[in-house]
Amino acid sequence: MKRAYRDTRWHRAPPPPAGDCRQWLTDRGSLTCRIQSRCKAFRVKVVRQGLERANRDEQRVVTARRGLALVREVFLYCGRTPVVFAHSIAGRSSLRGAWRRLGSLGAQPLGEALFADPRVKRYPLRFARLNRRHELYARACRPLRKLPACLWARRSLFVLRGAPLLVTEVFLPGILKLA
Repeated sequence: MKRAYRDTRWHRAPPPPAGDCRQWLTDRGSLTCRIQSRCKAFRVKVVRQGLERANRDEQRVVTARRGLALVREVFLYCGRTPVVFAHSIAGRSSLRGAWRRLGSLGAQPLGEALFADPRVKRYPLRFARLNRRHELYARACRPLRKLPACLWARRSLFVLRGAPLLVTEVFLPGILKLA
């Protein structure tokens, strides 16, 4: 599992300069809890959920090549401001087993479920700077009025009973207002 998680586009440390976003990127706790502690009007908006093919850089981790996976995409909001775009993916076979609850979360934060279960193992964070060429950049920018040149993102591999779940969190410009 660990070997499959290696990807040269995702780094062990955020490439400098991550600036004001560095503390958000490197915090190993629950991102959901951290945002909730700084935001009175927190909410999750599900924008996409269903069986799809994994992105190129996810295929080795969660599913066999060209296999289908459950993809869940949400925006985390503080009031009316989108602060994080989260993209989660689990192999189709694990939806009947370890990650069966993933399909029925609705607007519940995935982070709460992950950090509440002591059986879930989390691998080290990986970091990337996403630009217009990355598959997630356009989807993350949908609610933004002004498109940034790049967005910082982190990726975590969670494993429950041998089944991988890959969570990518893309930090939107609004996150800096919560510092």
